[in-house]
Amino acid sequence: MKTFEFFEQGLSTIPTSVGWYLADLGEALGKQALFTNQSPQKLKVLLENAMIESAISSNRIEGVEIGDDRVRAVVLGNARLNERSEEEVRGYRDALELIHKFGREMELNEELILKLHYLSRAKEGDAGGYKERNNDIIEKFPDGRSRVRFSPVSPEHTREYVLRLLDAWHRCLAEKWVHPLIAVAAFNLDFLCIHPFRDGNGRVSRLLFLLQTYQLGYDVGRYISLEKLIEENKERYYETLLKSSAGWHEGGHDPWPIIGFLNYILKQAYKNFEERSSMAASPRGEKTEMILAAVDQMPNEFRISDIEKKVPAGIDLIRKVLRKLKDDGQICVTSSGRNATWKKLGTN
Repeated sequence: MKTFEFFEQGLSTIPTSVGWYLADLGEALGKQALFTNQSPQKLKVLLENAMIESAISSNRIEGVEIGDDRVRAVVLGNARLNERSEEEVRGYRDALELIHKFGREMELNEELILKLHYLSRAKEGDAGGYKERNNDIIEKFPDGRSRVRFSPVSPEHTREYVLRLLDAWHRCLAEKWVHPLIAVAAFNLDFLCIHPFRDGNGRVSRLLFLLQTYQLGYDVGRYISLEKLIEENKERYYETLLKSSAGWHEGGHDPWPIIGFLNYILKQAYKNFEERSSMAASPRGEKTEMILAAVDQMPNEFRISDIEKKVPAGIDLIRKVLRKLKDDGQICVTSSGRNATWKKLGTN
């Protein structure tokens, strides 16, 4: 909204780094059909893994976690839920499914935003309703001190600002004020500065980011979790958001840090998608083959966590494959424990 007001006046230049991201993403979009032209089984594996990672990571960013042994049952199944955190993860899963199934056809409007909040907040309490009190964003320090990092829009003006943001989004796309991917990131920034809900603003913002990239034709979020990439770069995420929100109320803010960050996330998602798509299938099974291909691409020494970043497979299967490679004399363990290091044999 505030950012779109700036864009409506016209841009003469954009930061060089953002320009490079847009060029890379244009190239990735051109090759997208090659990435998605995989066997149905492989795409199913990628889709399921992205669903799990997205539901877990987006909630974990907000401090909502569930046990590792419950992840698949909560996200992919219909197991009975044991606690509030599981309800919120399941709710986020439901919101993701809605976007996956109907995202291209859905109109981005107030009703949809409230519905995404209602689902991702597990349909309880004030889910699906705007905040009724001020919700300043507080920064807490190790010594116990705290300060207001940002004061969002007041409750009495929240709905007005959301409607103005939606109007600006649609006019921006129709009148082509800026590149659509710049507009997506700008929407994300303005939405978080409005902070329309008591809780769940970050989760809804990430669902909207996924939805809007879908509607622009960028399908990578279906197969690679954008939320996990944001979580892996969480410090940079908060740093760029802090920089870009400073002076927002007065219209004197700099939106480019968060715009650059979110386009970086999208570019990284396409890079991961291309890497995973290049892993050929074999009779040993999609996931096993992808693990073997990932090991082959690893440096001489690596950790299981390095494999997890590249392959949509559970840790138990990764360990099983590594043990088989160890038994075959292809790799060995050089350090034990949670962060065990593996080494390819025959290398220095």
